[in-house]
Amino acid sequence: MAIQYSIPGRWIRYDPVAVIDELTEAKASILSLANIPFQRSWAERLEEMELKREVAGTSRIEGADFTEREFEEAVTDNVPDEHFSRSQRQARAAINTYRWIEGLTDARPIDESLVKEIHRRIVTGCDDDHCPPGQLRGDGHNVSFGRPCHRGVEGGTECSSAMRQLIGALNQEFQGHDPLVQALALHYHIGAMHPFHDGNGRTARALEAFVLRRALLKDTLFIAMSNYYYDEKDNYLACLSEVRKRNYDLTPFIKFGLRGISIQCQRLLREIRTHVQRSLFRDIMGQMYGRLQSTRKRALAQRQYEILNKLLDMVDEIEYRDLFDLLGKHYGTLKTPLRAYVRDLNHLSGLRAIIVRRGEGQGPEPAKFLISVRLEWATEITETEFYRQINRLPEAKTRLVTSG
Repeated sequence: MAIQYSIPGRWIRYDPVAVIDELTEAKASILSLANIPFQRSWAERLEEMELKREVAGTSRIEGADFTEREFEEAVTDNVPDEHFSRSQRQARAAINTYRWIEGLTDARPIDESLVKEIHRRIVTGCDDDHCPPGQLRGDGHNVSFGRPCHRGVEGGTECSSAMRQLIGALNQEFQGHDPLVQALALHYHIGAMHPFHDGNGRTARALEAFVLRRALLKDTLFIAMSNYYYDEKDNYLACLSEVRKRNYDLTPFIKFGLRGISIQCQRLLREIRTHVQRSLFRDIMGQMYGRLQSTRKRALAQRQYEILNKLLDMVDEIEYRDLFDLLGKHYGTLKTPLRAYVRDLNHLSGLRAIIVRRGEGQGPEPAKFLISVRLEWATEITETEFYRQINRLPEAKTRLVTSG
């Protein structure tokens, strides 16, 4: 038997003591994100990546099925959509909705018309064949969803009343609570109420993103909460169900959501720090290698510089022969290109600028040597040590040696 949603006596009920640790951690994570320095141009690229993560997450929670290539096509403006699958059309509608939300001013009130407009944009072009965009469910139009099975508020008068009361509470009762709690409470009630025929979860998560951004995150970076909800889909659905069992005590869902805010902020912080480390690494290696005087050393330096540049462009480690293939033009004119390449790798490993790791081979294949950049190098290397190592270049081994 389906668990029926009914209009609660209190719209934002939870245990403040039970959520205090998660709330403190979430706010500290947001503060750290707000205060870390980063280049605005790079941050804009990161913002676009986060937006794509959000859209992929919110679509996949609802069962969207697409490959990475299909997803990229869906969220790229200049790709025509006449042959898109429904999942791709949902992703395109979602990313356009989030971009529209980003452009809203602080003066735009959070009212019923905003909720309906977000829904209209979420479903138009993808689900409007069975779901009237921006229209609440009418008399006799009811929906069931989730595991275990839940039933949204009764269609018609009760649905309209529930939406009207929720918006009223958002602008009155909610105001005495932390903005993070407000965003999560709004997310829960839109999702549980299910006021539309379809697209309720996507609408709820978009509204949450809007409230979070307006309240605390508008001067920092967008955080992809839907990506967290997708990664934790079973817990996400379980928390939504637990709230209803507790007669709309939001504590489980608020704790879960606050942990997600912390996790997503901390992941972004790691990405920003890594980017800063890569930028510093490029600066230091440019300074060090740029001061070499002799023709021979400059040629050696240029090859090593290119190795480091390629590695800095990569997220993961790479097999050393695959890296050699990418650097072919820098070694093709040498008499023994592979030997020279191995010598350069050994020197960079000796400088502790890269890590050479012996990986496991598969079946009869020999073990592989995996190469990655060591980002800490830029803050450790001194000019004295760098030039001492450079002067030892003729001593380099021609057999690849793993980092010690």
